[in-house]
Amino acid sequence: MKTFLKWLFGLVLLVVVLAVVLLLSLDTILRTVAENRIRAQTGMDVEIGKLHFGLLEPVVTITDLKIYNPPSFGGTPFLNIPEIHVEYDRAALAKNQIHLTLMRFNLGELDIVKNEAGQTNLFALGVTLPKKNGKGGSQQLQEFKQRTGLDFQGIDVLNVSVGTVRFIDLKNPSNNRAQKIGIDNLVMKNVKTRDDMVGLAALVALRGSDVFGVLVDQKSSSAEIQKLFGF
Repeated sequence: MKTFLKWLFGLVLLVVVLAVVLLLSLDTILRTVAENRIRAQTGMDVEIGKLHFGLLEPVVTITDLKIYNPPSFGGTPFLNIPEIHVEYDRAALAKNQIHLTLMRFNLGELDIVKNEAGQTNLFALGVTLPKKNGKGGSQQLQEFKQRTGLDFQGIDVLNVSVGTVRFIDLKNPSNNRAQKIGIDNLVMKNVKTRDDMVGLAALVALRGSDVFGVLVDQKSSSAEIQKLFGF
């Protein structure tokens, strides 16, 4: 009996150790799962510096997220996101709803790449800019629900920073250019649809006119760039 109790207690201790190791490794496991999921869904390579999932508080933080273009665009950088910080409503999630009380999004760099075939990654990879369509926002929300099974209820506070936008022409590097957007901690409240972000899109388009103008032609006006962004 003593031998059995000793063995049983040893097994309990082993389970505790394994549980502690699992908890300590949870962020690493989730980071790997997230990287594999992004690769599978986008076909693009991805690196996540750190992913933290709060067990005792409804918080998710991703730092140093980098996404790279596929070989058809030279494997060049696409997105560099220093931070995504999300605080969510647990009660809403239990009802299959997404309600974010706070989202902090820092887009450090966006690289628009034109490959040797004349294709631009924003369009060829399906990352199309929004079109002016009254039903566009609702359609996006419907698609989100179909993919996730969750209803998007909105973001109470959205804090956005945008750093630099670059244009890279793999066929003619003389067209390469970069422009600093310089948006730091722009706060928007009660974001529920795409229309609630029109002001942000306008600001990014105007501050990045030298780069975004390349998507229209080499002499694009601010008005043409605004049309490109759909507002």
